Amino acid sequence: MDTKNKPRHTSYVLPACPVEATLELIGGKWKGIVLFYLLDGRLRFSELKRKVGCVTQRMLTKQLRELEASGLVNRIVYAEVPPRVEYELTEEGKSLTPVLKSLKKWGEEHAMDLIADRQRTEVSEHASE
Repeated sequence: MDTKNKPRHTSYVLPACPVEATLELIGGKWKGIVLFYLLDGRLRFSELKRKVGCVTQRMLTKQLRELEASGLVNRIVYAEVPPRVEYELTEEGKSLTPVLKSLKKWGEEHAMDLIADRQRTEVSEHASE
């Protein structure tokens, strides 16, 4: 069954489905990072690509289009040569600020240690093989 670009559900019912609906909108490898960098304000595509890092231009474009379609990001095109495109959070996107800041805080307090532990486990498992 092809589920690409299709929501998992057509209806979201309490209690856990609002979490799933939120993750459907902001989930994925790059969307949360893009949203986090846009918290500081409007960015040109090239600035955003540089901040995000190792994302391809094609993937960043795809993620930005999905965020725009979800109503979380505005795309501003200036009638200039060469064309200039900037992205910013919508009011709905800005409402994610406490969520994104909480994820950052949790990451600083927990994720880095958990990732380091996982890497140590993987190294010791490979060494014992």
